[in-house]
Amino acid sequence: MAKQEFQTEVSQLLQLIVHSLYSHPEIFLRELISNSSDALDKLRHLTLVDDKYKSLVGNGIAPPRIDLELDEEKKTLTLSDTGIGMNEEDLISHLGTIARSGTRNFLAQLSGDARKDSNLIGQFGVGFYSVFMVADKVEVISRKAGEETSYKWTSDGKTGFDIEQVSGPDARNTAGTTVLIHFNEDGAQYANSWRLQETVKKYSNHIAFPIFLTYDKSEWNAEKKESIKTRVTEQVNAASAIWQRPKSELKDDDYKEFYKSLTGDPEDPLFWFHTRAEGTLEYTTLFFIPAKAPLDLYQAEYKGGIKLYVKRVFIMDDSRELLPQYLRFVRGVIDSEDLPLNVSREILQQNKVLTSIKSASVRKILSELKNIAENDQDKYKQFITEYNRPLKEGLYSDYLNRETLLDLVRFKSTKVEGLTSLADAKQRMQPEQKALYYITGGSESMLRNSPLLEIYKKKGIEVLILDDEIDEIVFSSVPTYGETDLKAVNKSTTGDDLKDDSTPEKAEELKPLLEKIKATLGEAVKEVRASSRLADSPSVIVSDEDEPSARMRQMMQAMGQKGIPELVPTLEINPDHEIIRKLLLDPTSSKVEDAAWLLFDQALLLEGVPLKDPATFVQRLNRILNQTI
Repeated sequence: MAKQEFQTEVSQLLQLIVHSLYSHPEIFLRELISNSSDALDKLRHLTLVDDKYKSLVGNGIAPPRIDLELDEEKKTLTLSDTGIGMNEEDLISHLGTIARSGTRNFLAQLSGDARKDSNLIGQFGVGFYSVFMVADKVEVISRKAGEETSYKWTSDGKTGFDIEQVSGPDARNTAGTTVLIHFNEDGAQYANSWRLQETVKKYSNHIAFPIFLTYDKSEWNAEKKESIKTRVTEQVNAASAIWQRPKSELKDDDYKEFYKSLTGDPEDPLFWFHTRAEGTLEYTTLFFIPAKAPLDLYQAEYKGGIKLYVKRVFIMDDSRELLPQYLRFVRGVIDSEDLPLNVSREILQQNKVLTSIKSASVRKILSELKNIAENDQDKYKQFITEYNRPLKEGLYSDYLNRETLLDLVRFKSTKVEGLTSLADAKQRMQPEQKALYYITGGSESMLRNSPLLEIYKKKGIEVLILDDEIDEIVFSSVPTYGETDLKAVNKSTTGDDLKDDSTPEKAEELKPLLEKIKATLGEAVKEVRASSRLADSPSVIVSDEDEPSARMRQMMQAMGQKGIPELVPTLEINPDHEIIRKLLLDPTSSKVEDAAWLLFDQALLLEGVPLKDPATFVQRLNRILNQTI
């Protein structure tokens, strides 16, 4: 027998689970059954596509099933499956270490709220360890398909684990895994047949394999006038592929139960879309939108949320080819009648059948979301709170569905509270307004107070506030909404249509001062010109139509991009501002040089751009203050 210690993260995890995550101890059964279902899925797939495993059917591989055997007196529960099984290396890898870096994320996400934290277990793939909430000892006996040796893994969840090779009555006769749970004092409540049946129906009723429970059933014997215990075995789940059943036969509770068994999420889904396609291609899809965004939504190593089946045979569940990345929050099932059973991840990338299914599925999901947005605004508000940003990613990556996505995303605005759609903003356009305007490049408070908005506020024109860090990247590639132009107010040409008739005259009057300021600032600015967009502020910087803004440059530098040219913006001056009017009295004065740099530096600061030389800025400011006091 080989005594081994747990990996550090496992020890931390076990301590947290045993001592903190006790509000939902029943999830241990959900997690173990889910593991067994995965093992059965994998083996069934191999027996259909791999000659090595085809020959094992009926000779080392038993029919797929999950068995629960309860001993109420000993307070033990045995859970067995006829799945792929594990050898010694697998047992160490799966039960002694956690290779996924997601484990650290799991530990980091723990809040101290036991009810909330217990919900994270299934989402981070650490579900097996939940068994130690109810057990003081667990034994796992497993035999891998195609191998002759059985191994036994034993642990109390504290001191580490033992692994040994077993034979005789302790060994398994066929491939699969047996988990023997010795309930502790808190777990003794589950040494009860009724409680086990209810828990299976609650979490695992729609697992695609039959689950049998063996227990002592008490029955009244009329002749002997006493209760007699009989050992019985009963199937305790529906074991049906719910997505293949007609929608007319299914109730909301059926969908909710299946979603929870599929995802491990204890919350009901926000909504779901069930589709059966017949004709040139035959396939069924059942998609769910979680009420809360998955925890790995913005991690590079996120796992796909769609399971792929071919003719009810599980193929894979972590491929990123089944839906586009921006819909990675969708959970559910695709079941095709036309894909080959031996389809691989590599084949998926170029498979025309899957490409057609994927395209149709995307259109279906987006059309259903649009329908909800139009007919159930409260429900859609819940959705957009969680998933507005991923939809924006789709605007950048999914050109074919861009118009639909533009109808789905929502924006903050200078006109309305909360979020608004582009369609509603378009309805509110002023008669003289030629485009829908937006501002990007900072926090919401910074953008709302930007001098760039002054002329729009003065004229009562709405501007959309795009304060998400991806907005500038996304909307720089989206020029129109339908036939209406979308324009960023921090671009040099935007707002030209708002000029009044006096702008050319003011620009001519300002010309000597503009030339002096340009000569002072030199190559720090591309151009200095009179502004038509300012009402209260003396100056502002803008960038050319095809150039990244100051904020965008900062983001690109933070991402490690090389060769980004220095910021050389256009400086706009407000001809009507009191400071500018005073400078006009003597544009050749020595004060103009300090004022020119201060006008430029304050415009940079308002854009959130750090000054290169704060000390010089302060010196100039002090000189100006000294002259005015």
